[in-house]
Amino acid sequence: MPFWPSPISTTDVARSGLRLGWPTALDGQVWWTEDRPDEGGRTTVMRRAADGTRAELLPAPWNARTRVHEYGGRPYTVTPAGEVVFANLADQRLYLLRDATPDPLTPDDGCRYADLLVHDGHVWCVREHHHDDGKVSRAIVSIPLDGGQAREHAAGADFYASPAISPDGRHLAYVCWNHPRMPWNGTEVRVTRLADGASWTVRGGTAESVLAPQWKDDDHLYLISDWSGWWNLYQIGVHGASPQALFPAEEEFAWPLWQLGGRPYAVLPDGRLAVLHGRGDLRLGLLDPASGELTGLDVPYEGWDPALAVDGTTLVGVGYGPAVPRSVVRLDTVTGRVEGLRRDVAELPDIAYLPVPRRAELPGRFGRHVHARLYPPANPAVSPSEPPPYVIFVHGGPTSHDTTALDLGKALLTSRGIGVLSVDYGGSTGYGRAYRERLRGQWGVVDVEDTIAAAEWLAAEGLADPARIAVRGGSAGGWTVMAACCRSGAFAGGVSYYGVSALAPLNAHTHDFESRYVEWLVGPEDPHLYATREPLALVDGVSCPMLLLQGLDDPVVPPEQSAAFADALSERGVPCTYLTFEGESHGFRRAETRATALAAELAFYQQIFT
Repeated sequence: MPFWPSPISTTDVARSGLRLGWPTALDGQVWWTEDRPDEGGRTTVMRRAADGTRAELLPAPWNARTRVHEYGGRPYTVTPAGEVVFANLADQRLYLLRDATPDPLTPDDGCRYADLLVHDGHVWCVREHHHDDGKVSRAIVSIPLDGGQAREHAAGADFYASPAISPDGRHLAYVCWNHPRMPWNGTEVRVTRLADGASWTVRGGTAESVLAPQWKDDDHLYLISDWSGWWNLYQIGVHGASPQALFPAEEEFAWPLWQLGGRPYAVLPDGRLAVLHGRGDLRLGLLDPASGELTGLDVPYEGWDPALAVDGTTLVGVGYGPAVPRSVVRLDTVTGRVEGLRRDVAELPDIAYLPVPRRAELPGRFGRHVHARLYPPANPAVSPSEPPPYVIFVHGGPTSHDTTALDLGKALLTSRGIGVLSVDYGGSTGYGRAYRERLRGQWGVVDVEDTIAAAEWLAAEGLADPARIAVRGGSAGGWTVMAACCRSGAFAGGVSYYGVSALAPLNAHTHDFESRYVEWLVGPEDPHLYATREPLALVDGVSCPMLLLQGLDDPVVPPEQSAAFADALSERGVPCTYLTFEGESHGFRRAETRATALAAELAFYQQIFT
């Protein structure tokens, strides 16, 4: 099959996507982080001054990126004086940027820091300590901005997130949880009285995910809980009495806590809350806690990252849409004026080359429904005469979901005549707790069945050529790709980015945050059980060609996972291309790596779809 002619190149895709994130707003100024693919994926901090001028605050080689939980999160904060405190990737120390050269705030002892905020002359944050014996401990600490020892305020739990200081400075609220749970399984919001260290649980437990505490006043908190089956907003007393649902709905008001430092809602001066809510994508609205009225906002962004910031009546966030680049956006909540401050793609192709996503609900096994988004081929110069090939995109996590954000990687395919179906298989977030609980103990079953069902649906509906359907995914999505190719002949080929192929080695070598995740996803370590799930044990079932891509510095899914699967395919005579990349971790950040990987993918599809 010859590809359609397209103005979108692999280089365009690789060099696009600045990965704008983590906005902060203060005194008319706005800060955010910006990844630079052309600089090896380095993350800098940008500032837009009140007069509209924009400046990069961290020149190379400074790299504002935290490795707490390996997935990191918000790597910086801003002091009341407009100074920046940030975590530097190379040594993970905190630095204070007052003038041109950052000064270290923390010792060079291997500790990592995230979820930063400034209060009363101190940086408050989550500290992650990697001990010499391999153990990892975490605490919430405060560090003087003028130098000095860190002080612990909460310790003893395995994980911490979202520190928040009460307006009177007397109490610290935070989220904590313990192995083997993940933060979408069960967490607690606790409060510590800073004067004497007394602490208590306000809400949560082993079967309730509670997130994002913020103070309403000295005696009440806002928080997000899924006890009803959906992550909804609540108001609760400081001692946990009488939680009040602010807007009960079968919608999510938060995303899963993969990264630290998110702010899925913000408190405005008049008492209203700027909130994000929806299914799949989160849209922006204003909620009046007193009346329970939720008002939508007329903005040209269909979805938002869960990282809102407030400066008086001004709201700042990162918004996106299918044909709108991910952008740092400033919104006046009084006048409704919307201003885009920075886009992650400088120049877009003709909009006619961008796919228009359509929501789909597919029939799965045993009467299950499966959420997905369909991206049909789009090219104004071509009129297709037959069902096109399709690639099924499988997201990672697996506790994650696809969004409708502009994705030139999808457009790279759809503009060439290859459709895309992005499947939010059972276990995905964005559709309530019951939907994501489908994957409990069923990883390698439900995700695989739903992915195969997506291929069968494409063929049955006449949307795709049944002989030309491929599947691709990364990390946990790579696991599903490999497992689906092991279990079904529905696919013409599979593409796995840094995928998991075997469970016991993953348990032994992955990082602490996910070290017990497989217990929830599959079960306690059992060679017989694992052999029924993992792709490496089922590799005899693969009959289609595969492309495997892997970063050699990956601490989440070690390179041995892809290498073992590639070797097993080669031993069985199954066509397999295995590409590795020095200096790349879990998720490719360098423009040259991304361009090479995308070119290999395109060549792979050209081969299998011919």
